[in-house]
Amino acid sequence: MKQFLLAALWSMLLALPAAGQTRRTVFGWQLWPEVQAEVALPTTNDYLLVAVRGQHLTDNNGFSDPNRVLGFDERRLTLGYEHFWNEHWSIGATAAYVSAYNSYALLPEVLLRHRSPVGPLTFGQRLSVERVIPGASGATGRTNARLRVDLEKIVPVSSFSIRPRLSYEATTRVRLLHSNDDPKERTIDFTSLRGEVGVRLSPLLDVTPWVAYQTQYSFGLARYDKDGNEIEPAGRANAVSPVVGIDVRFTFLNGQDAAARKQLPTQH
Repeated sequence: MKQFLLAALWSMLLALPAAGQTRRTVFGWQLWPEVQAEVALPTTNDYLLVAVRGQHLTDNNGFSDPNRVLGFDERRLTLGYEHFWNEHWSIGATAAYVSAYNSYALLPEVLLRHRSPVGPLTFGQRLSVERVIPGASGATGRTNARLRVDLEKIVPVSSFSIRPRLSYEATTRVRLLHSNDDPKERTIDFTSLRGEVGVRLSPLLDVTPWVAYQTQYSFGLARYDKDGNEIEPAGRANAVSPVVGIDVRFTFLNGQDAAARKQLPTQH
């Protein structure tokens, strides 16, 4: 557990931009509604997960898709399975199909999760390796490593309960071999700081509104005016996207006792 936490803190430090050397662009809000189905398996606390999400960009910024489906610029279908070794450790896998801008990609992922009490809170860590397989002919795939840490607390309120939670995630590209022709990349590619308040309305229904501050890290090209004069040198570039979302989860217990079963984290 300590190794996971140290790695997370190190990733946060690496993601911090150097003063005066970073180009920062802030895009408009994104809307991410998601519907999930959590299916409890007959034995232990293992489960299957099916999730459907849409992503809508509220401004243009050169990225809005004129061929939206149901008003969404990006659509994602995720299938997942997770096996619990004990009350603290679990291992699982997901497979996502993402379509956007007349293209698609497949994202298989394996994950390791650890959850433990820290005083009145629950501390979670999620480490995963993801492969991005693009659908476009000739496109190059990539492998990402993701690390997420979070703190949450379940608070009973009358006939339901709420689950306030704060999480931080960092992503880096994994390269086994490097070439001189490879484009220059930042150590950390992406970070997300997310706050949410999950509401468990019943053992079968959870609603979780959330907001996030997401940043994509890259190296930007130099910018020139109409006369060819450089007005901004090439260098570090941070693309910031604020996101608001809501997750609606239906749980199918298959005869299991909801009170005795380990509940899936609000953010898978």
